[in-house]
Amino acid sequence: MGARIPAEGVPGVDAVERAERVGELWPRFGRGSLRDMTGSEVQSVTATEALARLRQGNARFVDESPQRVAIGGERLRRDLLAGQAPFAVILGCSDSRVPAEIVFDQSLGDLFVIRVAGNIVAPSQVGSIEFAADRFGTPLVVVLGHTGCGAVSATIEELERPSGGGSPNLGSIVARIRPTVESLRETELVEDPARLAAAAVRANVRASADHLRHGSALLEELVEAGRLRVVGAEYCLESGVVDFFDGV
Repeated sequence: MGARIPAEGVPGVDAVERAERVGELWPRFGRGSLRDMTGSEVQSVTATEALARLRQGNARFVDESPQRVAIGGERLRRDLLAGQAPFAVILGCSDSRVPAEIVFDQSLGDLFVIRVAGNIVAPSQVGSIEFAADRFGTPLVVVLGHTGCGAVSATIEELERPSGGGSPNLGSIVARIRPTVESLRETELVEDPARLAAAAVRANVRASADHLRHGSALLEELVEAGRLRVVGAEYCLESGVVDFFDGV
């Protein structure tokens, strides 16, 4: 059965034709209603199915056999004029080497992407995720870190050699990563810089995911109701593989 998308605002395309088109691009998964900006149901998907879809897309990316990225022409743009129904929210790092739509082999309308250095959680990021979860019913949030994260490395450097100045805006990013790194520096990892950096990337992802699970009344309510799942993952710059390691 095709997804149901309202035809208002899309000249020359009636509701049946739009439903058929979107049905070709967005398969109906079976549970968990998603809604577009008009409030109309457009697809159904569970967090488990959304996660599987991301895993499959990343496997295609690694195998260099992408499918979804190529689907982004005029037809799809017209289908999305009435609204969106992203099946997953990605809170990722701003690093130019980790574009979520590409590494997960997804296309227009598939992902609600928020990017910030160090994939940190601040009020604006929380609000954006609340918007997607509440407005669209998106069932999955992925905090996506990556190997060799510059923001994490900068935090480690600041703790080892405090600069005592610099941009307060950059400092606000470091300040959010700092508690996680400080705790790791109290372990034997402090003797091995490479292991410390690798562990800090994952610990930072876990901290951000945990913040989302428990730092927002709205998101926490959705998680407790089984309507939202928050997971953490790490993208490997060398292999292209995304490892989902937290909340799965």
